[in-house]
Amino acid sequence: MSPFIQIDKLKFVGQSQFAQLAAEAAACRRCTAMCGRTAVLSDLNGSVAARVMFVGEAPGRKGADRTRVPFSGDQSGKNFDRFLSSIDLTRDQIFITSAALCNPRTASGANRKPTQTEVANCSEFLRRTIQVIDPFIIVTLGSVALEALKRIKWHELSLKEAAGKIVDWDGRLLVPIYHPSPQVLASHRREAAQLEDYRVVQQAMRLARVPPVERGAS
Repeated sequence: MSPFIQIDKLKFVGQSQFAQLAAEAAACRRCTAMCGRTAVLSDLNGSVAARVMFVGEAPGRKGADRTRVPFSGDQSGKNFDRFLSSIDLTRDQIFITSAALCNPRTASGANRKPTQTEVANCSEFLRRTIQVIDPFIIVTLGSVALEALKRIKWHELSLKEAAGKIVDWDGRLLVPIYHPSPQVLASHRREAAQLEDYRVVQQAMRLARVPPVERGAS
């Protein structure tokens, strides 16, 4: 069998598995507080052939919950795009998901952190997404995402100690970094430090031999 036919066959299998997974996530009703919202998991999350996966906290009310595209439509998304651009990384090279697939809100409608139960309810979707995409590198954005990986394969990492470092996790390279929200940029991880974190992601890509994207490439 031609290697090109094998690659196309594997890609088709991955797309089929992902479509099934996305359909199951859309039908999920495990979290009572989120039953009025739909999981952000579709072709808009990125390529099933991506070698780099980013894991965020949860879709934002004004961001992905509205646009259906992770890290888009709000300031966190603008910051994320800027940081990706700083290392010549494009969205068509990556896959983005989150610890909780639906937008968690307070009674007043404001964003909130997902509860441990909500993250646990989504952990099987995260595990299967990692299995289907099979990335070389996982980049966690914030402590919630880093903690979510513990439910899949135990680790003892904390964001404060591991931020901006390359570590081995479950046969992959893991780079824990901070969330690109305006609040985090203002109080926990300033612009210069976050830009440096993304250079570490770029270093991990070199180690994993992920092909770079040339400037001007579509």
